[in-house]
Amino acid sequence: MGFFGTYAYEHGSWKTLSEGELPPLAEPCLWLDIHDSDITSVVYAPAGTGSGVAYLGLTPRTYFENPNASDPTDVLREAAGLAEWWGLLNSGGDVPAKQAELLAFLAEDEDPNAFEWAESEDIDEIDDGEVFVEVKTRRFLAALDLPVPDGLS
Repeated sequence: MGFFGTYAYEHGSWKTLSEGELPPLAEPCLWLDIHDSDITSVVYAPAGTGSGVAYLGLTPRTYFENPNASDPTDVLREAAGLAEWWGLLNSGGDVPAKQAELLAFLAEDEDPNAFEWAESEDIDEIDDGEVFVEVKTRRFLAALDLPVPDGLS
């Protein structure tokens, strides 16, 4: 069984929530819901030019092999929205550079049947952030200059 955790960031600190719980939060806020070490749903407000929802690891559409599991992703749009969100907390920060940095973390919809394991690939060479979404989530939070919530560290 993988890792599960739900966290909300508002007023400069994190609180741990029940799985999937998304209470009203004061803006600017960030909500993380980690599902089975494979998906981190990131909800951020205000959304700016983004939709307010992004994913790390896999998207629900890919993970559940169901196009109705989530809206289609637009990683360029979400990277822009998240960078604007970061800019609210870091006035004078380089928002375009942050957008480029955050883009590398975001999950795109993929064909779940397209993955093929290369038997020649050395398992010791695979980055933990590509296997465990909670590792990628910690790195994503570092890119946002946010602390890691208790329980995710």
